[in-house]
Amino acid sequence: MLLTIDIGNTNIKLGLFEGEHLQAHWRLATERDRLADEYAMLLLSLLASAGLHKEDIRGCVLSSVVPVLAQEFTELSRRYFQIDPVVIGPDIKTGLVIHTDYPAEVGPDLIVNVVAARHLYGTPVIVIGFGTATTFSVVSAAGDFVGVAIAPGVGTAADALFRAAARLPQVELSRPPHATGTNTIHAMQSGVVFGFAGLVEGLVKRLRAEVGENARVVATGGLAQLIASETPVIELVEPNLALIGLRLIYSMNRDPEV
Repeated sequence: MLLTIDIGNTNIKLGLFEGEHLQAHWRLATERDRLADEYAMLLLSLLASAGLHKEDIRGCVLSSVVPVLAQEFTELSRRYFQIDPVVIGPDIKTGLVIHTDYPAEVGPDLIVNVVAARHLYGTPVIVIGFGTATTFSVVSAAGDFVGVAIAPGVGTAADALFRAAARLPQVELSRPPHATGTNTIHAMQSGVVFGFAGLVEGLVKRLRAEVGENARVVATGGLAQLIASETPVIELVEPNLALIGLRLIYSMNRDPEV
């Protein structure tokens, strides 16, 4: 089985593939101070809960936007599975041509999402990642990564509002009954949920004007479904896009039969 690990600023997504089938997947909170042994105990417990053993793991691939945790999970893979993992970086084959001013600066989280979206949905395609930041990755009709737009994340923006405005409470990020809020909670939910739906519609309109009006739009990330339900612009939601991209990249660099 192939262990896929996507380390983000807020969450760590783990997936186990048997061939092309995603057999199990989990999500952990990103804690930068945790060591390889601590994450290993968590992972081994998750494997046991799924009736699996560490001997079932024959390959490992990871992407990380948190460098210190990339090191910890590399150590974890080597120590507990005796596997040298594929770590997404400049020297790894991705099959992706990057047409940006500084290709090395493109985050591995964007790369794995784009590789998966291109494979699943064709081109041109716009991939919206709802994470700590809201990212709009653009793939041309030729299949090349041509750029990205970055906005604050839904949760990040909401947290900033809660911290900066002393009289505004922290509220659940869910759909309010109306756009016009008649109390503080509904007013804040309207501004965040409907506001981000409007942001998505506006940016996608501009990006399609540049890359092609037929560009498909796929969303991923923890809050993707919440925003997708409020706008027809988002055509598809795939919560495991990064894990699928990691599997595809692994197959380009190691034995695809793992």
